Amino acid sequence: MGFNGFTGAYCDAVRGEKVHKRSLDRLAPCLFTSFEDDEANWKVNMKSLLLLQLWLSAAAALVSDDPTDTEVTTTTGDIALLPCYTVGNVTPTLTVWLKNGREFARSGGGSSPDPSDPEQHTTVLNDGSLNIHGVTPGDEGRYLCNATLPGSSTLQTRVLLRVTSGPENLSTSIGPGTALTNGTFIVYRGSTIFFNCTSSSYPSQQLTWAFSGASTSNESLVSSSESLLDFRIQDIQPSAQGVYSCRAQNTVSHRAVNKSTELLVYYVPDRHPVCMWEPASDPTHFQFICTWFGAYPTPTLSWDDRGSGGEGQNYATGLTDSLAVTLNRSRLSDGQTLRCTAQHQALPSGKNGSCSFILKPPYPEGEPMVTVQEGTSITLTCTETMSIPPANTTWRRGLLQVAIVPGPKYILSLEGPDLKLTIQNTSKDDEGIYFCRSENPLAVRELEVILTVTNSAAYTGAIIGTFIAALIMGLSVVIAKLIFSNRHQICLGCDVGQEEDNREDVLSLVESDDEHIFQDAVPRLPPLANGSHTTLVQIHQVPSSDHDDAETADTSTEQQEDTVQTEESADLVTF
Repeated sequence: MGFNGFTGAYCDAVRGEKVHKRSLDRLAPCLFTSFEDDEANWKVNMKSLLLLQLWLSAAAALVSDDPTDTEVTTTTGDIALLPCYTVGNVTPTLTVWLKNGREFARSGGGSSPDPSDPEQHTTVLNDGSLNIHGVTPGDEGRYLCNATLPGSSTLQTRVLLRVTSGPENLSTSIGPGTALTNGTFIVYRGSTIFFNCTSSSYPSQQLTWAFSGASTSNESLVSSSESLLDFRIQDIQPSAQGVYSCRAQNTVSHRAVNKSTELLVYYVPDRHPVCMWEPASDPTHFQFICTWFGAYPTPTLSWDDRGSGGEGQNYATGLTDSLAVTLNRSRLSDGQTLRCTAQHQALPSGKNGSCSFILKPPYPEGEPMVTVQEGTSITLTCTETMSIPPANTTWRRGLLQVAIVPGPKYILSLEGPDLKLTIQNTSKDDEGIYFCRSENPLAVRELEVILTVTNSAAYTGAIIGTFIAALIMGLSVVIAKLIFSNRHQICLGCDVGQEEDNREDVLSLVESDDEHIFQDAVPRLPPLANGSHTTLVQIHQVPSSDHDDAETADTSTEQQEDTVQTEESADLVTF
């Protein structure tokens, strides 16, 4: 059969098919082939060509009512089933699948192939559907199903297969910080934290960072359609503690994957631990308490001591924010350092928070003797500032040290370190010994105060007697001092401003019984006109020093001889 004969048979078969868009495409070559067979009749067939054009337009209008492409989306490695529509339950006699214009699979009908056969990547089922096993990205494309039904009618179905992949290789990173073995990530308050998320997905994806905390649930923080998404938190605070999740979703298959990380924010308070103490139920024991609230997670506290020799002993250690230790008084000493140490991951390397005591015994101070007038009030004051830890100070009375109970008679008040006891309307019954008792973990010290109560008469007599005694004593001291300073001589006619080396005239005095001794030695002068008597007085020069006294004694004989010569120039003294 020649070319023209083959073409004629083909065209006859095409013309016998049901009018379809594909049939029209196959009919066009037949039309032009008929023109080539009878070139002489070309002009005659022009009218037929015009009629054919009108017929093709009408057929195209009929074909436009066919369904559009069916879209099938699958993921790499899955099974894709591409439908080939048939009329009712009729099995096509011939099914041909084309992919992107080329034949991809064919089935002549009959028994259904086994779709589970691993060697068969594609299989045409009895109803004409195309089954693809283990879909790969290369299977994506546009498929056309040509199904020939009994009676030589043909149906066509177009299917768009989209093969997606991912999201895959999703990874996240948070830093700087410390990752624990369970995946939890630790950061520290005030630092800047960076969050990074990457993923691959085909044909496209959406990346989103979300946060779930104590007060929020799955809150979206930032989102992007790129393959990389990052953000940061500056000066992170405890409120940012929670679970951070990166979600990657394929925008075509809507397949999504998540990766979450729990983030813990560690922090410590700005202050040091606080050391306190309180008496235990047993008076010989004392309880020391160390607290450090506001740290996350819980810190480790420990009590130890440091003696003067540098040796230390650990008393207690615990994972807590409040640690108490009870010690016997026998284990404590003056000058001992009792210390509480706090350890925490948020503290700088090699540094710990701590508080300490340098133990000192109490030392109460006050007036040991107090006197009060009967019927008045008196306040006894006791001050204790030396003890570490601070001592417990109380007032007691009598040798039995009975504790004083506040009431109308006794008023207790505390003003800073001063513990005051006020006794109202004092009487003789209030007289006696009072004790100011101070006690801390090291020792018990007492201040003894003796209170004396006097009546008003005795009190006044005591004041007058004291004043007179003081006056007499003061006068005695003054007189004694004057006599002592002038025990040998009385200065006569001393001129103010006279030089120290000048001599002074001295009048020698004697007892009346010895007056006759001088009567012979001292010549008397004749009476004056007024009847008074005059006596010639011998004038001696007082030596200026002890050395001069010695020289004067040696020269007494010479002075007696000079007396006669100087009598005429001697001064006269009238009595």
